[in-house]
Amino acid sequence: VQLQASGGGLVQAGGSLRLSCVASGRTLSNPVVGWFRQAPGKEREFVAATRRSTGGSRYADSVKGRFAVSRDNAKNTVFLQMSNLKPEDTAVYYCAADFTPGPWSTWQYADLYESWGQGTQVTVSS
Repeated sequence: VQLQASGGGLVQAGGSLRLSCVASGRTLSNPVVGWFRQAPGKEREFVAATRRSTGGSRYADSVKGRFAVSRDNAKNTVFLQMSNLKPEDTAVYYCAADFTPGPWSTWQYADLYESWGQGTQVTVSS
């Protein structure tokens, strides 16, 4: 499977962006699809994840109430709607898929994801 993330850009603080993660070669209906980000000089961190089969989602505390994941299963696409963006949200955002997902409590561990997209840059100016 190939994942392609897009939708990043430059936005002012308080603004919004919607990232897309499109999969080819395999459906995203069943695996956990996660979003991670990596800022310069920092480690990659978990942002959000969703799994269609359970209808569940999980968010990092830093983005709760501001970010939301959604799906368009017909287009094999997962979205990350980002609102009320802050300068500290600036990072390269990656989508990833875990086709052998464990329980909800494990969704934040990047090592468990098997497929990764190339990343899209999000820059939030103050």
